[in-house]
Amino acid sequence: MSHKISSSHKEIVANTLYWVKSTVIHYNLCPFANKVYVSDQLKVEVSGAITEEQLLEDCLLAIKQLLETPRDETETVLLVHPECMNDFSDYNDFLGMVDVLIDEMELSGIVQVASFHPDYCFADCDENDASNFTNRSPYPMLHLLREESISEAVEEWQERALNIEEIPERNIETLRKIGSTVLAGQLKACYK
Repeated sequence: MSHKISSSHKEIVANTLYWVKSTVIHYNLCPFANKVYVSDQLKVEVSGAITEEQLLEDCLLAIKQLLETPRDETETVLLVHPECMNDFSDYNDFLGMVDVLIDEMELSGIVQVASFHPDYCFADCDENDASNFTNRSPYPMLHLLREESISEAVEEWQERALNIEEIPERNIETLRKIGSTVLAGQLKACYK
C-alpha cells in the first residue's frame, strides 16, 4: 500500500480515529466498536490507491493481513482510501468487486465488508436524511470484519437479552433526532 496520498498518513489515521470515537462510539452506532477501540484492536490502514485495480490489490493485502494477525492484536481493519472512489456511485459499484474478491478467495462466511463513504446515501433515502450518517465517514473506506467476531458479538448481545436486529432502527431514530446539520458539522470536524 505504497501509492501516493495527498494528506499525510498520520493525519488520515488521526481523522479516522476521531470519527470512530466522536461519532460511531459516541452515538453507540456500533455497540461493539468501543471494546475494540479501547483495547487497541482496531487497525486503520491507509491505501494510496488511485485506481480500482490498486484498491482491490490493497484490499486483498489488508484481508490477508487481518486473517494472519491474531485477534487479540487486530480484531478489525478500516481500509481508508482517500484518493480513490470519491464518487459515491463509483464506490457503490466497486463494492460488488470486493464481494467477488472475497468469493474468489473462498472467504465468504469468514470475512465481511461494511461500507462507509463521506457521501453515503441509502437507496431509499433522500441524500439529506440524517440516517445516511450511520455510514458517512471522513473518507471512503472499507471496514473488514471477521465473521467469527460478529458471531461472538451477536451471541454476547443475545446473552444480555438484547435484540441486535433493533440496532439499525435505533441508529436511524437517534440520528434523525440529532439532525443532518449537526451531523454534517461533526463529520467536517474530523478534518483537523
